[in-house]
Amino acid sequence: MNTVGRPSAPPMSNPRADRVRDVAKLAGRPARLKTGRFVAEGPQAVREALLSHRADASAGGSGVVLEVFATQACLERLPELAELAAELPLRLATDEVIAAMATTISPQGVVAVCRITDYDLDDVLASGAQLVAVLCEVRDPGNAGTILRAADSAGADAVILTSASVDIHNPKAVRSTAGSLFHLPVVTGVDFDFVMAALHAHGLTVLAADGYGDVDLDRLQDESAVRRLAPALAPAGAVPDEAAVVEPSQPRLENPTAWLFGNEAQGLSDAQLAAADHRVAVPVYGRAESLNVGTAATVCLYASARAQNR
Repeated sequence: MNTVGRPSAPPMSNPRADRVRDVAKLAGRPARLKTGRFVAEGPQAVREALLSHRADASAGGSGVVLEVFATQACLERLPELAELAAELPLRLATDEVIAAMATTISPQGVVAVCRITDYDLDDVLASGAQLVAVLCEVRDPGNAGTILRAADSAGADAVILTSASVDIHNPKAVRSTAGSLFHLPVVTGVDFDFVMAALHAHGLTVLAADGYGDVDLDRLQDESAVRRLAPALAPAGAVPDEAAVVEPSQPRLENPTAWLFGNEAQGLSDAQLAAADHRVAVPVYGRAESLNVGTAATVCLYASARAQNR
């Protein structure tokens, strides 16, 4: 049956076989909750899953990937997938079988069954987190995946999804992360009040992304740049006057920060806004009423990343 390394058994060809149906069921939340497994579809997601698995296994962990199914054509086109899966069960399957396992019309010949990793919030924050994205009741899988991908690109240390947010392991959300799901800790299903208490206990400033916020993101970025340049521009022997640069009540983007991003339709609730240390608005210079939550999150996270990495 399953072989280690490159597959030698005959390809799986029955799309109605029990094993195929078991994998297909993971598209539903009940099966994911029962088994603690989910499916990654397509070469990009599977490659990143395998790279994460190899790194975790080399560090003494159990890894994230449990098994891989691929067509012969896919492995011939992308031989590195078989190399990355050298120590894992890897089975050949026909296009029809892969299509039955996947949820996309064109799964590109490969799927992987992965283990859902549970992360403890305090453990994640205790490692010295500097930048965290918190999704508050974000229910659209595409938006959730986009924010996670943006957080990964900005070098964030973790992503947190509060209760009532989308299941980040559903197929559409996994696809939307483009593999970033396997790059950083993702804490899911956490009570909002518990998240806030943990963030503050670990010294993070909590900023709420809010179109009506009284703090302007552009101003925060300008002030961060001035603080960085002030020592070099000050006359010899002079001490820069920080009070002239920033009001004491203004947050500093270079400090450890957690950003709150709200529901697509309603945004952040009054209680969530009140729990944040500051409400920050992304300025809109054109005629658009507002930004999509995924776009706004990308702007906010990159503003913090730029300030922190200077």
